[in-house]
Amino acid sequence: MSILKVVNKMFPKVVHPFNLNNDGVKTYAMWQYERGEDTIKFYLQYTDKEDMFKNKTILDIGCGAGGKSLYYASLGANKVIGVDIVESYAEESAELALQLGLQDKFEFICADASKLPFADNSFDTIIMNDAMEHVAKPEAVLTEILRILKKGGRLFVNFPPYNHPFGAHLSDAINIPWVHVFFSDKTLIKNYKELVKKYPDGEDRIKFRISENEKGEEYFSYINKMSIKRFNKILNKLSVKPVFYMESPLRSVVKPLAKLPFFKEYFVKMVVCVIQK
Repeated sequence: MSILKVVNKMFPKVVHPFNLNNDGVKTYAMWQYERGEDTIKFYLQYTDKEDMFKNKTILDIGCGAGGKSLYYASLGANKVIGVDIVESYAEESAELALQLGLQDKFEFICADASKLPFADNSFDTIIMNDAMEHVAKPEAVLTEILRILKKGGRLFVNFPPYNHPFGAHLSDAINIPWVHVFFSDKTLIKNYKELVKKYPDGEDRIKFRISENEKGEEYFSYINKMSIKRFNKILNKLSVKPVFYMESPLRSVVKPLAKLPFFKEYFVKMVVCVIQK
């Protein structure tokens, strides 16, 4: 047995929607819907729910199974369009929309966020909740968002920096905090594949997270390793100045560390940013 697997057994399992779905506890879509308010709680220091959603046309980038999109629809939005590259989420999101009676306010579109099928100035509010760290071309995505955002419209972005304790997004199988700091990607890929094979959707998880490059080498394709430093460099390059910006620490006890240039990458829980066009 590998060192990673031995150490992994020492840590309690992290609650993860993929495993809740497998165990029949709740669907991924319902899990998203129930934690909808958590996805916007950081913004409520700057604005309120009505200002974000009431009578507005919303785009939710990286919507997953659509649960959080449907939560936004429940807050009085005129229309919420959820975008994700995983085509299979369309059916699950449609089922929950029907269950909640929100099917007339919601639409799922499978698309690449760097090439969105919308006209200029289409949306009042665009949300990227836990999505900035996943897009392959973050600069292109932000440029595209600014194209389709209405004048005066706002983009709400929040993401955990890559060196967050679970920034590798492998907690459906690996419970070790900062595991990606202590083990190489090659080791993580090998162990992750072995750990998820026992699950009925194990192969789907592997395909979702891991791809091969042009040299035939495996890599984590679902994560772009977005850091705080890189995100701010992108904003500067695009000459974008947020109207609200916050780096929320993991816990109050590490707040001093979360303010230091190097350590903040490890002790900031969430980067929160609001951009107005």
